[in-house]
Amino acid sequence: MSQSSAAPVVERVDAHHRYEIVVDGKRAGVAEFRDHGEQRVFFHTEVGDAYAGQGLAAELVRQALADTRTSGKRIVPVCPYVAKFVKRHGEFADIADPVTPEVLRWLQAHLG
Repeated sequence: MSQSSAAPVVERVDAHHRYEIVVDGKRAGVAEFRDHGEQRVFFHTEVGDAYAGQGLAAELVRQALADTRTSGKRIVPVCPYVAKFVKRHGEFADIADPVTPEVLRWLQAHLG
């Protein structure tokens, strides 16, 4: 396992509906979302195998959720990793909405 020399950077890439965590200029992982009114629905989080075990998924999700709060939106954690993160980090509970059948139908329609 190689350690990176630069601190990871998380950025929101609206054109692709995702947050990316970048390490040494390379995309190491993504947290994908779709905005549904005042809700940001997170449905997939992934970190590449080469970057596993470095805490990057947690950092990616932490910053994505903090940015969601700053944007004035609420979180809908469809992604199991995001759901587990929200459960373990109570500081985001106040902006978390439950995953409902309506949200799941909406998400499926928007993802095709």
